[in-house]
Parts: sequence; C-alpha cells; structure tokens
Amino acid sequence: MRVRPMLDSPVDGGPAARPGGPEDIAGLLAARGVAVLSGAGLSTESGIPDYRGATGRHRRHRPMTFQEFTAGEEARRRYWARSHVGWRTITGARPNAGHHAVEALRRAGHVSAVITQNVDGLHRAAGTADAVELHGGLDRVLCLGCGRTSTRERLDARLHDLNGTLGRAEGVRVNPDGDVELPDELVAGFRVAPCEECGGVLKPDVVFFGENVPKPRVEHCYRLVDAASGLLVLGSSLTVMSGLRFVRYAAKAGKPVVIVNQGPTRGDALATATVDLPLGPTLTALAARLKG
Repeated sequence: MRVRPMLDSPVDGGPAARPGGPEDIAGLLAARGVAVLSGAGLSTESGIPDYRGATGRHRRHRPMTFQEFTAGEEARRRYWARSHVGWRTITGARPNAGHHAVEALRRAGHVSAVITQNVDGLHRAAGTADAVELHGGLDRVLCLGCGRTSTRERLDARLHDLNGTLGRAEGVRVNPDGDVELPDELVAGFRVAPCEECGGVLKPDVVFFGENVPKPRVEHCYRLVDAASGLLVLGSSLTVMSGLRFVRYAAKAGKPVVIVNQGPTRGDALATATVDLPLGPTLTALAARLKG
C-alpha cells in the first residue's frame, strides 16, 4: 500500500534556495501565525520508516493503487494481509520530540495551522487535535458500500479472530508505509472482514495512489495558507502534488517558505531557505527559545 496520490510533473526550473539554518526557521516563526506542512520525515524518530529517505529505500513491491484495490478480491486480500501485520508498527508508535515541539509552537501562537501528509495520527496524539490529515488516517476504516466509518482497532480484532496468529508474525520486513512482505501462502489463506453494517468492502480511510484528496479538504488547506504569515515544511520531499501545491501557492502569494528536510525536495527552488537538520532536536530547541 502507498497512501499518497499520483506523481505530478517536475517543478519548473529556478534558482536554488539559499541553504539556511536554525536562524531562518526562528525568523519565520517569530512572525507568528505560520502554517506547517509536515511529511514522513517528521515521524521517522517515532520508528515509522519514511518513503524516500534513509529509512525508506528498501521497498520490494510496487504500491497498490485505488483501482487495483477496488477491482478484485485478491488484491484486497493481499493489501489487508500485509497491512494487518504492519499495523503493529503504526499502532505502537508514539509522538516524538518533533511532534511535541510543533504543538508547543502552536500553543504559543507561532504556528497557526498544521497540515500533515502523514496518516499515522501522531500530530493528534501529541495534542494537535485540529491538524488537517491531508491523506486521511490509518486508524479509521471506511466502507465503500454504505459509507460507514469505524475504528481500525475494531477491524484489527476481527481480522485476528479470523486469521489466528498471523497478525503477530515475526521476522517480517516492514515497508516504509506500514505494510510488510509476507509469503504468498499466508496471503492466499488470509480472510478479509466485510463491513459489519452492510457486508460491503472495507478500505482504510486514506488516500491511495490513483485517488484524489477530497476537494473540500484541499480548499480548507488553501484557506489556512491564505491566513498564515508563511509556510514551514517539515520532513517532506514534496515529491507528490498533494503537498507541493501548497508550497507553490504560498510562494506565488509572496509568503516566505522555509523547508526543513534531510535531503533535497521538489520545492527547493520555491523556498526562501532550505535547512538540512534533524527535526526533533532542531524544533525542540526552537520551541524552547521562542516560548512565551
């Protein structure tokens, strides 16, 4: 499973952003009311691998698309078998220093809004209850038939009842997006749980490749960027348009954009400054410095 939309064309060429440091982040946040756009790099310190950085280089199978998932029972069996085992990584993760620092900056007024590309729910767990989960959340399940939503915990228990100890298999390889490599024989024998309300097909409440982020959610994020004094990108390579569009939007509006990511991003040419530093320690120090 990959829970992000399809790739867009490359960013138009332009001058590279100035390499920056903590002072650039502090200067942006000092203006107060900054919107944050976070990506997978913010969650690596919680033990969740990223997509394209140092912890995300070992994917062995291609991501499943929405079209594949909805087209056949075999594809759904493969998805849910792998995801059921990989769910242990997601549900066992806890917010790290970076998530807590973002929330501290929000409480102090330096951050006005948080938009996250992550589906791990760690911003919410850190206290940022109004964080916009651009790609949804893995802790929720949606029925494609009746539209009913339910908790992933409930589904996890049902899948365990149907499949015994599979959900506790050891020695499996966890992929960056939370699913795992499983032997074909385990996948073939996996039993998928239907919707308890109508018997329909259950899907995680996330945006798959081949799906679009719901338009009202996108428009809400644009309004948050409109109201912000600037945009701070944390731990995202901005490889997909779902996040990159907000960097383009802010830059076009003349708002300062600072990107903090370990490695280059597709938005670097649009940024006021780029900072290559670990997020947890850097944000924690800034939150302490700007407190009050």
